Amino acid sequence: MTREQDIKNAVEVLRKGGVILYPTDTVWGIGCDATNADAVKRVYEIKQRDDSKALICLVDSDARMQRYFRNVPDVAWQLIDSLKETTAPDGVPLGQTPRPTTLILDGAVNLAPNLIAEDGSVGIRITQEPFSKELCYRFQKALVSTSANISGQPAAQNYCDIDPSILQAVDYVCWTRRQEHKPHQPSCIIRLRQDGEVSIIRQ
Repeated sequence: MTREQDIKNAVEVLRKGGVILYPTDTVWGIGCDATNADAVKRVYEIKQRDDSKALICLVDSDARMQRYFRNVPDVAWQLIDSLKETTAPDGVPLGQTPRPTTLILDGAVNLAPNLIAEDGSVGIRITQEPFSKELCYRFQKALVSTSANISGQPAAQNYCDIDPSILQAVDYVCWTRRQEHKPHQPSCIIRLRQDGEVSIIRQ
């Protein structure tokens, strides 16, 4: 199957309110339409996770991220700029690509209510990984991205690590990167408050 067809299949399932398994810029993820409360509820059920524990969203661009918050603080944009792939315009690498980083921001809007924490915040990440970036772009909305594991178990670094019960519970499993066997780790998580306070939740 081509990557293009894989993405097309995944997007069709997402638009119908389905749940998918897909490779991300970190570990394999369980995903759904981040604006669909019923789909988000299913993700919590598949993970056997308490819905008081927040899920992360994935988007493909700065512009898309901006749709989901009343106000993105300047410090967030500064951090995002510093995290972007460190490549010169001529394609020559300038240094090591930074580790994917999720930002928890206040004032979340236009998302499923059961995705937003009690304090109005949500975690979001702009992916630079080719497959997940293209998937988010084609879907044209934020995607839920939570590690493909039962709550409390280790994150699935590769497709072969995913629990069979999760494979059976979702509506579509992406083909791209199934054969991959290499170490991956969850993203860093940084909490940014409107007053400028910065807290590192996960390094």
